[in-house]
Amino acid sequence: MADPIHQFQIVKLFTVAKLGGTEIAFTNSAAFMFTVVAAVSIFLIATTGERALVPGRLQSVSEITYEFVAGMLKDSAGEAGMKFFPFVFSLFVFVLIANLFGMIPFAFTVTSHIIVTFALAMLVFLTVTIYGFMRHGAHFLRVFVPSGVPMYVLPLVVLIELISFLSRPISHSVRLFANMLAGHITLKVFAGFVAGLLGAGAALAPLSILPLAMVVALTALEFLIAFLQAYVFAILTCIYLNDALHPGH
Repeated sequence: MADPIHQFQIVKLFTVAKLGGTEIAFTNSAAFMFTVVAAVSIFLIATTGERALVPGRLQSVSEITYEFVAGMLKDSAGEAGMKFFPFVFSLFVFVLIANLFGMIPFAFTVTSHIIVTFALAMLVFLTVTIYGFMRHGAHFLRVFVPSGVPMYVLPLVVLIELISFLSRPISHSVRLFANMLAGHITLKVFAGFVAGLLGAGAALAPLSILPLAMVVALTALEFLIAFLQAYVFAILTCIYLNDALHPGH
């Protein structure tokens, strides 16, 4: 049976530069990230260039995606949150298309690597923190002080809020990484069962129908998860940005 972890292996394609004893290499992970960015850019430019009053199918896809992210941001952070629309839109589309690219056979799923999802989560965390202090100064610390909390439990609540705030990059990144990793491993395992049973001979070949059915069902589920995880990542980003805009609970 094929190794289910092999699909996540990072492979060096070529060396970009060497700084002292450190090698900077262009890998398959970087190649797929560039591919995702290029594919999204080309699609959006091609489908929105004409700006037709009666949109075609592809332009409708772009407009629906725009309205979906805009509605999500407004509902979570209000009209003031629309200043972050390009940021949230870029994150949502990048994660979604990266997840979908990972469903292509022999493709590489960049969101199955914790370093990628953690980098995205840290980008959100730093944006929220820096903007919060730039806009509100020391008043941003009110995010750790929920309103209506009795004074005798306030120190404990502030500590819990602080730990929760600092752990956001971890929970934000692990949720996406773990779901994509587990889903692709499961698909690979069941696909291995199909190949193994078919290769075992005529007596066991009919049994391959069961794992094959699971592969079909899991593939459909993985497409759903690809969208849901992009949505969850984006909606959490909107909620965190709301704290930067309105730090009072």
